[in-house]
Amino acid sequence: MPGETGRVKKTKRSAASSSLPTREEILAFLAREEQAMRESGHAAKLGKREIARAFSIKGADRIELKRLIAGLVEEGKLERGRGARPKRGALPPVALVDIVGRDPDGELVAVPVDWDETVHGAPPRIRIEAPRRARPGEPLGGVGERALVRASRDFDAGPNEPAFVGRVIKLLTRERRRQIGVLRIAENGAARIEPVDKKQAGREVTVLRDDCGDAEDGELVAFDLLPRARHGGHLGRVREKLGSLTSEKAVSLIALRAHDIPDLFRAEALAEAAKARPAKLDSHREDWRDLPFVTIDPPDAKDHDDAVHATPDTSPDNPDGFVVSVAIADVAYYVHAHSPLDRDALERGNSVYFPDRVVPMLPERISNDLCSLRAEEDRPALAVRLRLDPKGRKLGHRFHRVMIRSAAKLNYAQAQAAIDGRPDETTAPLLERALRPLWAAYECARHARKARAPLDLDLPERKILLKPDGSFDRVVIPERLEAHRLIEEFMILANVAAAETLEENRQKLIYRAHDEPTREKLAALSEFLSTIGVKFAKGQTVRASNFNAVLARVKGHAQENLVNEIVLRTQAQAEYTHENYGHFGLNLRRYAHFTSPIRRYADLVVHRALIRALGLGPGAMPETSASELAEIAARISAAERRAMAAERETVDRLIAAHLADRLGAIFSARISGVTRSGLFVRLVETGADGFVPISTLGRDHFAYDEARHSLTSKGSGESYRLADTLEVRLIEVAPVAGALRFEPAQTQAAPGARRISRPGARSRRRS
Repeated sequence: MPGETGRVKKTKRSAASSSLPTREEILAFLAREEQAMRESGHAAKLGKREIARAFSIKGADRIELKRLIAGLVEEGKLERGRGARPKRGALPPVALVDIVGRDPDGELVAVPVDWDETVHGAPPRIRIEAPRRARPGEPLGGVGERALVRASRDFDAGPNEPAFVGRVIKLLTRERRRQIGVLRIAENGAARIEPVDKKQAGREVTVLRDDCGDAEDGELVAFDLLPRARHGGHLGRVREKLGSLTSEKAVSLIALRAHDIPDLFRAEALAEAAKARPAKLDSHREDWRDLPFVTIDPPDAKDHDDAVHATPDTSPDNPDGFVVSVAIADVAYYVHAHSPLDRDALERGNSVYFPDRVVPMLPERISNDLCSLRAEEDRPALAVRLRLDPKGRKLGHRFHRVMIRSAAKLNYAQAQAAIDGRPDETTAPLLERALRPLWAAYECARHARKARAPLDLDLPERKILLKPDGSFDRVVIPERLEAHRLIEEFMILANVAAAETLEENRQKLIYRAHDEPTREKLAALSEFLSTIGVKFAKGQTVRASNFNAVLARVKGHAQENLVNEIVLRTQAQAEYTHENYGHFGLNLRRYAHFTSPIRRYADLVVHRALIRALGLGPGAMPETSASELAEIAARISAAERRAMAAERETVDRLIAAHLADRLGAIFSARISGVTRSGLFVRLVETGADGFVPISTLGRDHFAYDEARHSLTSKGSGESYRLADTLEVRLIEVAPVAGALRFEPAQTQAAPGARRISRPGARSRRRS
């Protein structure tokens, strides 16, 4: 296997066979070699030469082989520009899935967890392949279970069959995925459940009083669906109480329970955190406490992962260059692999940020105290020292295990104000010795960033502000400052240095990878851009700079928002993986998350790997196989998507509760999605998402044009297109599900306009 010898084994073929392999034989050979590489962690070269050697193809037959491989590339079955590797789909090699049913042949079918259909389309289906001879204890899986599977393209699948095949690695739950809702009990004792799933908004479930258990009105419950009632209504039975919506922080409770996000630490993890003692300066740690590091974070940040420092490079070979030091909290010193703290951290995968609370990856004793790089307190760190030339090019780097003492805790606006000539009592003493050198070093780094040309989408982020009682107040768009860009660029440089160091030391790691867009998405983008007079060649080797050129072409024009939205949807989803295929968006060959180990498990793995590779003392990564890293990467990628969905849904519920008393009100909106069944819209004022059913657009028949992202009336010619603005009237609200339904404002108010559920009691925040 490549992982053992670095050479591709020859494939035996019968003497009666043709001198050229068949397409199927080539794909089977490449799949076997890819599998061998994954299991061994060895990234051997795999291309036309290796295929020719494996099948003993020589002379003129090599030309025919080249044509055969080119045909497979054109069909989308092999990667373009990546050697002769099997085509990557939307799934990583190891994926977290829910088993949702069986196909006509009785085989299990699964879909990936937390798939965003509005961005990526329908989720791919995976046929779960049972082993020919199941060993005792081997996981098989069943409908309703969640599992980690090793997935790959099924090249023999028919047009209506699952495009992927998977083998179960590990079952994560034996329980059927819970259905969640809010129990409502009327004064006459009649009970119903309002589902929290937006897709089920309005489909209330009737509950017989005896099936409510001891659950009370307004409680969040898990329930089972029972056989339908005689007249077709849904019946349910309460299975478990999940919490009261009158409690504090109720706004995020629904998302936590719906997505099974753990918010309580195990007793043994808390006990381990309580026993932890501050790190001391020892033989494994250098003393950097005299350097004026500063932390620069949002004003409401409670934990501080990273601190930065810069100084002119005094080396004669780098005149006008800088040395930038990035110090990151040494979480690995306190959280060792396979410990109770580590098991809880891996289960969470990352911290989750809601408007009303943070669900941390690590207990506060670790995240907000011992590991947080507090000002004027000694803190252990893993640091990288980066040498940049005047053009921002990295001349070299080196990692150190250190003790630092941050000189100040700053927020972005505060640091920016100091540079802009408005220092305060905290920043004034630091201006010359800390802040100006940082900005001067950043000016160098900007040159290199511009030359690298990462994807430059203009997508402002919204932030929800709450009232003291925890209810929705308003949405703000924080100003984007140079201070933000400075920290981001230095963190990127540190992440690249981590990946490079681990590769140089042949140490396995988890990469942060972002694949290039698929051929299908590029073709769709090219077809769309042609409708607005912008050229984008489908056959070119695409880079982030190609997209930047398109975005620059439409900047300031009417189509700017539309093109930004569609370019975003063309991109693949970033993920964690033990295999490196680069970061397309950042235009980097290798990239690993190193800078946030307090809130991301991937970074903690990278810290442990660096400690092991460089011999930096306790807390090193234990011996870990490629398959174990693949499983970890799959779990934390799924946890990241789970957190994003939970955060997004919580914001939707907050805004829906805020708008519940404004039925009939008219809002300015922008079309964020176009489907055959209607329009997804986003309100300009709040960023709230809602749906406009096609039935509300008028009596005419509307034709759906996928390439143009539009619905067009065949009668009047009226058209609705992605990113268009329009006025909409609110006609239906489901606060528990976070669902809003609208109609175009020029139509008459629908007689059925209603709030389909009353909002739960609003939470109170601790003072």
